[in-house]
Amino acid sequence: MPAPAAISVRPAALRAVVVGRAGYDLYSAQPGQPLDQVRRFEAGLGGSSANIAVGLARLGWRVSLGAAVSADAVGRFIRARLAAEGVHLGALQTVAGHTSSMCLTEIAPPDGAEQVFYRCRPADEQLRWTRALQAELRAAHGGLFLTNGTSLCALPSRATTLRALAAARHAGLTTVLDVDYRDSSWPSSAAAGRAAWAALPLVDLVLANEAEMRLLAAAGRRPGSDRVARALLARGAQVVVCKQGAAGVVAYSAGGRIRRPAAATPVISTVGAGDGFAAGFLDAFGRGQPLAACLERGSASAAWVVARVGCAEAMPFPADLAPQPGAARIVV
Repeated sequence: MPAPAAISVRPAALRAVVVGRAGYDLYSAQPGQPLDQVRRFEAGLGGSSANIAVGLARLGWRVSLGAAVSADAVGRFIRARLAAEGVHLGALQTVAGHTSSMCLTEIAPPDGAEQVFYRCRPADEQLRWTRALQAELRAAHGGLFLTNGTSLCALPSRATTLRALAAARHAGLTTVLDVDYRDSSWPSSAAAGRAAWAALPLVDLVLANEAEMRLLAAAGRRPGSDRVARALLARGAQVVVCKQGAAGVVAYSAGGRIRRPAAATPVISTVGAGDGFAAGFLDAFGRGQPLAACLERGSASAAWVVARVGCAEAMPFPADLAPQPGAARIVV
């Protein structure tokens, strides 16, 4: 399906449908301790798709999450936390016989952040196409549709995600792919790159870090971030954002390339920074802000997240992103 002539979100809509992974995170309650020595943890909502959904909801969006969770106490925890954040759950599925993914995270600022993922028969891979998901997509006309690369890792979630991308495009939503590579979800990095590359004709806006750009570069046989970004634009994407950590962030579009530097900021945990950037960037984009302002908003949101422990629970509210004189920001 061809890309629309120009991507735009109606500011009056501020509606989003997010499809992908919702999980259970356990954060070390003993900062500075290596993960193999930690005895106490604090539970929180996780999963990139859930984190971004919460981030947008906190910034004033009407967000529906299409995800699959386990039919157990962990699944009920995820459902309850999403509901408490105001995320709409009409398209959330419960799957018996499968487990919600779990992640254990070390808190050892500024450099340590070891994570261990547990994904045994993960429920999120069982996401299926439903009338409820179709209805949410139709109702969000003029808004955003976002999915994460992890939802492409297996069937039936891969087929559901591709169908949702096509349906979102047909319903007039701006489609977004956050590549979100997690090696625990894939047989190889090459498989992840090929799956993301195959989805690109349905994608308007691509979010990726440098490692994920390399995955796309390998899949498209276009070495280098600049060359693969141009290839993504030629393949149908209209904006490509490459997050470069301490080096800042680069956005590519038909209008050229925009770079924003990173700035020093106190860091407690970098886990969730990319999801925070996505929420802030997309909030500004959906409100019709110029691309440079979207990068600034994403950077401010990421800076808020890295100064705290947690992912979904660390996402900022609008007042948290109000400019502060002399405040340092980080771009991820």
